[in-house]
Amino acid sequence: MILESSLEELQLIKCSLLPTEIFFFLDHCNVWEQALDSYASSGYDQSLEEMNLSSSTFHIGLENFNVWFEATLHLSASEKQLRQHLISVKGENISRDQQEDWQRIIEEKLEEIGNSEYPIYQLFTLHLLPLLHERQEKASEISPSPQDVHATSKSNPMYHALFTSHHLVSPTKRRNLQQWSSSLSCYGFAKVGYPGVIYVEGIQENIEEFVDKVKAMQWLALKLRLMEPVPVTLRPSHHQSTSNSDAGERRTSVERPNFKN
Repeated sequence: MILESSLEELQLIKCSLLPTEIFFFLDHCNVWEQALDSYASSGYDQSLEEMNLSSSTFHIGLENFNVWFEATLHLSASEKQLRQHLISVKGENISRDQQEDWQRIIEEKLEEIGNSEYPIYQLFTLHLLPLLHERQEKASEISPSPQDVHATSKSNPMYHALFTSHHLVSPTKRRNLQQWSSSLSCYGFAKVGYPGVIYVEGIQENIEEFVDKVKAMQWLALKLRLMEPVPVTLRPSHHQSTSNSDAGERRTSVERPNFKN
């Protein structure tokens, strides 16, 4: 049956993910998450038919990368009983040429795959996700290091910002935070749950843009607790000049983690 084969293919995709790969259904498709959990634990049964599932849209991509995909599977009742699918390219600060390049790749790979039993599974696991990893590695080779980001100047002083909110649980918001911090070369962390906490550090103009982006989203009881220059005692240059003969060898730099939760 079409529904059963769709659930089987989605389960294959979900089980094949590497640690840094992300898969989740969009908010309007939460019922599919329930159906997939039920299928994984109990197999296919009549209760899944009674859920009246139609189309499903899911997000798939990598952590801390500005390109991802949204795939929509339509359960078609055509004469040939074929599943229809639509795959779109999404991203943060990607050009029209980049989108068109990815769409061309998708079309070429689907044509190569042909009439496979699991075309979407093959498309992502054999082609698109490996290609995302490859491009992420190339991008990281030319991205500024934490030491470069922390290099201060009078025109671009180091700033940090701290938000608190009633909660932080939405996968979409967490994904946006990771993408913005990556594109703006910021570093920090987020506390997920109740309450939500967001801390970020970077050059002034990037922190100001990050703060504006966070404020533009809908949050419950969101408060900007601080946005100010990083105190001198927290800057790498201060730690590099600190020494203490009684304490023995000290760390000479402050390591800043990538934005994470």
